[in-house]
Amino acid sequence: MRNLTLLTDLYQLTMGYGFFKHKKHEQTVVFDLFFRQNKLITYSIAAGLQQAIDYVLNLRLNDEDLDYLRSLRLFDEDFLAYLKDMRFTGDIYAVREGEPVFPGEPILTVKAPLIQAQFLETALLNIINHQTLIASKSAKTCRAAQGDSVMEFGLRRAQGPDAGIYGARAAVIGGCSSTSNVLAGQMFSIPVSGTMAHSWVMNFPTEYEAFMAYAAAFPDNCLLLVDTYDTVRSGVPNAIKVFEYLKARGHAPKGIRLDSGDLAYLSKKARKMLDAAGFADARICASGDLDEVSIQSLKSQGAKIDIWGVGTKLITSEDMPALGGVYKLSAVYQDGAEIPKMKISDNTAKITNPGFKQIYRITDNVSGKSVADLIALRRETFDQTKPLTIRHPVDRWKTMTVENYSLRPLQIPIVEQGKLVYDFPSLQEIQTYAKTQLDTLWEEYTRLEMPHLYKVDLSEQLLTLKDGLLKELKEANQNV
Repeated sequence: MRNLTLLTDLYQLTMGYGFFKHKKHEQTVVFDLFFRQNKLITYSIAAGLQQAIDYVLNLRLNDEDLDYLRSLRLFDEDFLAYLKDMRFTGDIYAVREGEPVFPGEPILTVKAPLIQAQFLETALLNIINHQTLIASKSAKTCRAAQGDSVMEFGLRRAQGPDAGIYGARAAVIGGCSSTSNVLAGQMFSIPVSGTMAHSWVMNFPTEYEAFMAYAAAFPDNCLLLVDTYDTVRSGVPNAIKVFEYLKARGHAPKGIRLDSGDLAYLSKKARKMLDAAGFADARICASGDLDEVSIQSLKSQGAKIDIWGVGTKLITSEDMPALGGVYKLSAVYQDGAEIPKMKISDNTAKITNPGFKQIYRITDNVSGKSVADLIALRRETFDQTKPLTIRHPVDRWKTMTVENYSLRPLQIPIVEQGKLVYDFPSLQEIQTYAKTQLDTLWEEYTRLEMPHLYKVDLSEQLLTLKDGLLKELKEANQNV
């Protein structure tokens, strides 16, 4: 296992040194990890928690790390000695992997000594930002496929090995059925898929000979790439000849793959040709710069595609290459008392929510659908027999009243006093959970075109605290 402890920004260490010198490093604090609203985010799927916690629980600087830090000539020996013995001793609360999450919600909260909580910022953001981004893109892609199998094919276009490996994991959380990435398959027990490239076909004198050679090697797993030369005139006819050869010998061909051209037209044409030849069970796989938008378009055109291979636009989340998650201080503790903290800004979207918080998902008891989320102070309690008023996240004057509902807390304890208290589910269990939870959202929130904005409101106590603190901070800083 790689030691990733120094996967951090230098300023985490310089701040840590400053806290240490001012004897603030052991003060208990609370940090929230969340992402902000942008026009491309309708919902996201939380992912990366297991790798994030692995990082936290294996936090330790070895002699080589300390020698490197010493060479920077920034830190004294007392601080380096402190870092050598530093282990995470705090608490972490988080939403489950696979949970649909929305802007502004603390999907992970750290309560720990200040130097530890600050040190974790960069790595937590790196891990959770990336996997949440890819899981979210995958979920939208898979929902566009309307139940068809989606294969993750992005390794060669990923931004490096780790992005390919953990991107494949996140893609499965979002709904992908398999990956082309053999290492990810081995690491996470993901089914692997893939057959041939155009180079296979081009390495034989004729397309037919290439297909026959592949069939000889894989008679029970024969899926042929038919677009190297001409899909309709040679590719599909040659595939049918090979399928007839296999059928005569008791083998059932898998199907064909289209990787270019007019996929709607070619898939419909190929389907007719395969059916007429007696291969109605042969499946048609499509690949080639696909994403949720192109898949939805092909579906609307009646494309006869059974399996989708999605690569570049999924593994890089091409339309939104960064989630924009942030990690902000929300409380400090003085003599056991919680002191809420918040960042203010001229940009209202960057004003943070203070205090030690919890997220509640509000579910309509009749339909079973999620109607809104509520961010509240962790100390609050709610009487679910009373109506609940929820404000629109942008147009605050718009409200709705919810009755006959239930509240489900989304954050659960993951680490307590530096010890893991959560059993991580398998990747397949996380995928099932993600799908189940997405199905609780009305289609208006998950559709690709003009989706409704899901409501995330603040409790009355949190809103009162925020407004009061905002006023105090503005006055205090104006008088300095």
